[in-house]
Amino acid sequence: MSRKYFGTDGIRGRVNQNHMTPDVAMRVGLAAGRVFKRGDHVHRVVIGKDTRRSGYMYEPALAAGFVAAGMDVVMVGPMPTPAIAMLVKSLRADLGVMISASHNPHYDNGLKFFGPDGYKLSDDTELEIERLLDSGCNEVLVDSGALGKASRLESARGRYVEFAKATVPSGVSLEGLKVVVDCANGAAYKVAPDVLWELGADVVPMGVEPNGFNINDQCGSTYPEAMCKRVVAEGADLGIALDGDADRLILCDENGSIVDGDQIMALITRNWASRGILKGGGLVTTVMSNLGLERLLTGEGLTLERTKVGDRYVVERMRERGINVGGEQSGHIVLSDFSTTGDGLVSGLQVITEIVQSGVPASVACNQFDPVPQTLKSVRFNVEDPLAMPKVQQAIADAENELNGVGRLVIRKSGTEPLVRVMAEGDDADLVNKHVDNICQEVETAA
Repeated sequence: MSRKYFGTDGIRGRVNQNHMTPDVAMRVGLAAGRVFKRGDHVHRVVIGKDTRRSGYMYEPALAAGFVAAGMDVVMVGPMPTPAIAMLVKSLRADLGVMISASHNPHYDNGLKFFGPDGYKLSDDTELEIERLLDSGCNEVLVDSGALGKASRLESARGRYVEFAKATVPSGVSLEGLKVVVDCANGAAYKVAPDVLWELGADVVPMGVEPNGFNINDQCGSTYPEAMCKRVVAEGADLGIALDGDADRLILCDENGSIVDGDQIMALITRNWASRGILKGGGLVTTVMSNLGLERLLTGEGLTLERTKVGDRYVVERMRERGINVGGEQSGHIVLSDFSTTGDGLVSGLQVITEIVQSGVPASVACNQFDPVPQTLKSVRFNVEDPLAMPKVQQAIADAENELNGVGRLVIRKSGTEPLVRVMAEGDDADLVNKHVDNICQEVETAA
């Protein structure tokens, strides 16, 4: 069965268009409520959101659907996505929903789902929800005496703050450390500065004045330049930039130099290995992570397993292999000792912990390896399947032949736009750029 509503990370789209209307949100509540009503206990769903104005529209629509399906609704307001995953387990809920479009602009929104174990839903479960969505949901409505109820959990923010603080080893203090934290005018605009301050840091907050429309707007992990400039201006020790729902981060060192997810994963993996707490003997990441990271880890007897792009695929492989560190170059870092999904703040705290314990500046601690030259370009296409065109296939074959043994080539079609993403990396930057340009040109002119 093909997907109609769900993408790679829940349901997402333009506000009030296609699948992101209040009507669809209400029907999602009905359908998901039916799927997760298992057993005779009182069923409960936790609903969180980021700071988009449209969240005020989707939150009551979802709640109405769940209540009509006979589930109790616990609303927690603006909270990071990983907080919803944590609260689902903490509250023994049956389901969690985060209303967010992550790093997208305010005019997009989405619905992310977590099962009772705190993990994102399986493909089979998403398809079951889709089946009910298209059936009209009439089979889901309960009698008036079986309706659920809705409430707000005022302690949710404090619960997450204490959870995040507890991921820092006992005895580690951030006293004397000056940290810039850019919350992207998003879901972590209150909790992230609170956590850092309560741990002892001198906090310089940015992106903490959401107005419903400025989420991710020239701030946060999608625009880390603002954070980098502020770090230098403030003489801070490092900067943390989160995205709109705070499940990913980008760091910068005291010099304002950006530290991506690959360097963060390298730092955590190596240090956890040295402390004997690394599980599974390595790291899970995606096909986009730099070859330099792979060479570093394999040279130290650690493994690097790659999945297709998407943090849910990383988590699936981590669970299969019993590995407790994984993530993406883009800054989704999953540390399964603490969380079931990416947590930008918790990941940042682990880096800060290593900086404090090692006594070296961020520029040293976060410089784990020299990245191999890597080029990524996206190109639009005008035919049904450009990757099936002979000239495109020949350009790809030529690149694979020349990069064999000295680099990598990754070609993937976007799941939401008519785009082909072409990534190549290798020791010879000119060779990498040549093949990326050649492939992009053939895709663009394919007819």
